[in-house]
Amino acid sequence: MARIGIVGINGRMGQALASAIAASGHECTGGVDRDTGDIAALSRDSDALVDFSSPDALAATLDAAVAGGAAVLIGTTGLDDTHHAAIDTAARDIALLQTGNTSLGVTMLAHLVEEAAARLGPDFDVEIVEMHHRNKVDAPSGTALLLGEAAARGRGIDLAPHSERGRDGHTGRRAEGAIGFAALRGGTVAGEHSVIFAGDEERITLSHGAENRMIFARGAVRGAEWLIGRAAGRYTMPEVLGL
Repeated sequence: MARIGIVGINGRMGQALASAIAASGHECTGGVDRDTGDIAALSRDSDALVDFSSPDALAATLDAAVAGGAAVLIGTTGLDDTHHAAIDTAARDIALLQTGNTSLGVTMLAHLVEEAAARLGPDFDVEIVEMHHRNKVDAPSGTALLLGEAAARGRGIDLAPHSERGRDGHTGRRAEGAIGFAALRGGTVAGEHSVIFAGDEERITLSHGAENRMIFARGAVRGAEWLIGRAAGRYTMPEVLGL
C-alpha cells in the first residue's frame, strides 16, 4: 500500500484524487491547500505527493518533498521556465514526474501524434484544437502544448519557433512547418483535444475526449505509485506506460 499526499486537496482535482486513491486501495495521508495544512509534515508522512494546485505553490511542494524524501507528481499547468528549472534541481534528489496531462489515454495519444508526425513528414500541416470549461485560466492548455511537443519531436524541430497561436486579421498564408493552436473555452467541458494532420486532399484527426476529471486522478495515482522507490530523476508519463 502506497501512502500518497495531495497538494491542493480542496480543489476539484484534489477531491477527485482523494477518491481515486481510496479506490486504488492506497492510503491518502491527507492534504494541504493554500491556507491550510503542513506540507512539511505531509511530505514526511507520504511516499509520494501529487500536486495539482497552482504554479505559485510549486516551490513549497518541491522544498518539502526534497526535505521529506517523498516522490512528487506535478500535474499543475501554466508553468514557466523558472518552474521547470526548479523541477530539474529537485529531480537531483527525488523521483519526480511533471506532465501537462495525467490521462493514460492522452499519454497514448501523444505517442501516436509523435509517430504520425515523424512518418507523414512536413507535407502534412499540423493544427491542434482544444476546448475546456469556462473557468480555465491558461491557454493553450498544458495538454495541447504536450501534444505540440510530441508533433515537434516527431518532426525533429523545436516547438517554440514553429508555434502559431491566436491568428486574427490578415495574417498572410500559413507558415511552412508551423504547428498551429486554437483554444476554445465554454461550459463545463473537462477537456477535448484534436490533432489534425492536413495534407493535400486528405486529412487525419487524432482525438481524445475527457468525460470526467477522474481519468486524470486515476492516471496520477498510477503515476505516483510507479514513482515510489525510483532513483532520483525526472520521469514522464510515457515511461509509466512503458512507451
